[in-house]
Amino acid sequence: MHDFEYLAPTTLAAAVAALAMPGARPLAGGTDLIPQLREGRRRVARVVDLKRIPDLVAITPLPAGGVRIGAATSATAVAAHAAIAHDYLALVETARLIGSYQIQNRASLGGNVCNAAPSADAAPVLICLGAQAEVAGPGGRRTLPLEELFAGAGQTILAPGELLAALVLPLPAARSAATYVRFTPRNEMDIAIAGAGAWLRLADDGTVAAARIALAAVAPTPLRVPEAEQALLGQRPTATLLAETGRLAARAARPISDTRGSAEYRRELAKVLTARALAACCAQLGLTVEVA
Repeated sequence: MHDFEYLAPTTLAAAVAALAMPGARPLAGGTDLIPQLREGRRRVARVVDLKRIPDLVAITPLPAGGVRIGAATSATAVAAHAAIAHDYLALVETARLIGSYQIQNRASLGGNVCNAAPSADAAPVLICLGAQAEVAGPGGRRTLPLEELFAGAGQTILAPGELLAALVLPLPAARSAATYVRFTPRNEMDIAIAGAGAWLRLADDGTVAAARIALAAVAPTPLRVPEAEQALLGQRPTATLLAETGRLAARAARPISDTRGSAEYRRELAKVLTARALAACCAQLGLTVEVA
C-alpha cells in the first residue's frame, strides 16, 4: 500500500474542506476502499475518515415522519434500529445482505450507495422507498432523489468537496409495501447477478395507486423503470399483470455479458425478479398472487 495522509475530521465542515483537497477520498466503512488501496487498484493522496462526525453516523426520526440516516451509519446499525425495523423492513432485510456479519459491522449504507456499483443491493430498495440524498459541499447542502446521484458504473455526480451526508426516507404511506429480491450463485457473501426492488401502494378499491421499480446489475447504474411502473397504475394485481410488468422491466434493462452471466440471462432475471418482487409486495398487503 502506498503512503497517504490520513485525516479524521469531527465536523461536516472540516470534512468538506478536506475532501476539496487534491487526491482526497472519503472513508466510511472502508470495505471497498481499503482493499482497493492494498491491491494497488486505486491511489489517493489523502483518506478522509467520516466516522468521527456525529451527524454522519446518526439515525434520526423526523418530526413530520420519516427518518434521516447518516451516510456513514453501518449496515448493522441500520438493521438493528427499531424505527427502521418498524417502518422500513425491506431496508433491514437488504442491509443484512451486504457481505458477512463482519462486513456489515463496518460497511456504511452511504458507502454502498456511493461506491456506485451497478450490483449494489442498497440502492434499488432505497429508490423504491423514495429516498432523498442529502449532499453537503462547499456551496452548502442540497437534496435530490437518490436515483439522480448516479452518473455511471462506479461514478456519482458528487463534485470535489461534496459528500453524501444522509439518506432521508419519507414516512411510509398507508397500504404500501416494499421489498428487494436478487439472484446470486451462493446464498451468502456474493454479488447479485441481477436484483429487483419494488414498492406498491394500493387504493381503497384494491387497485394500484402508485408503484416504484428499480433494478440492480442490469445497467451501468441502478435503473428505475417508469414504463413498468405506469403499467400497474389503476390495475388490480394479477399474475398476468405482474408478468407483463416484468417483461417491461426487462425491456428497459441494459445489461452486459461478463464471467458471471450473459446479457440475455440478466434480462431474463430482471423479468422474473421484478414479478417476484411485486408478488412479495402483494403478499405483505394481504393479496396472494402466484408468479413463476
